[in-house]
Amino acid sequence: MTVISSRPSVPLDAPRLQATPPLLRAEGLTKRYGTRMAMHDVSLEVYPGEVVGVVGESGSGKSTLLRLLNLEEMPDVGVYTLDIDGIRERDLFALPRFDRRGVQIKHIGIVYQNPHLGLRMKFTSSGNVAERLLIAGERSFATLRAAARDSLAASEFPLDRMDDPPRVLSGGMQQRVQLAKALAMKPALLLLDEPTTGLDVSIQATVLDTLKRLQRERDMTIVLVSHDLGVIRTLADRVLVMRGGRVVERGLTDQILDDPQHPYTQQLVHAKL
Repeated sequence: MTVISSRPSVPLDAPRLQATPPLLRAEGLTKRYGTRMAMHDVSLEVYPGEVVGVVGESGSGKSTLLRLLNLEEMPDVGVYTLDIDGIRERDLFALPRFDRRGVQIKHIGIVYQNPHLGLRMKFTSSGNVAERLLIAGERSFATLRAAARDSLAASEFPLDRMDDPPRVLSGGMQQRVQLAKALAMKPALLLLDEPTTGLDVSIQATVLDTLKRLQRERDMTIVLVSHDLGVIRTLADRVLVMRGGRVVERGLTDQILDDPQHPYTQQLVHAKL
């Protein structure tokens, strides 16, 4: 069933996940930049182990949604909660800034489309990963080094290059360092912002294979923003379609991509055929 609504009060498009409460719940998110409405009354629920894709044209509000979920920005209106270790955190936007930063560091990982936003290009790759653990309070060099190595290995980064800075690495390898950094704290939620954009087709395939393996092995909960419907079909269980800052359609991935109901979704899908 496709619901053309921004408020998924009953997640009929996620039947296999209804037995458990959502890990993420966002309600009525609205964000303006000056007089421009970037997002209006967007709500979503994401369940443990689920991958939710967000698609739409440039300017549809996808990146704004991800920045809000990463607590990089505050909405004008809206509530955002995460179920962390079985405890439902109260509205994260209402937390003091220091506490929001703590939730972001410990419980949310993000991979940006532009690696320069997520990495320090002159640090070593292992140092980039260790930095997240250092901010979280770890002080043992041996522990930081071992954890960085394990996280880089999990992202299939070549360990003989772990002391190379990202500025000398290929785009695909930079994305692997970002992924390792994002996963270093074993976050409850992983956010992916166009993770394969700009990569060669063969590199895209290997990055997608890594993401699929990690999601399966760790049962990760992911919100994925991508304009590439092939990436969405490969990774996502459900899809939200955004246009003009609003959700115009939502449903199971195959349902949305094979039988879109909203005229804009039909246009989006047919343009990619």
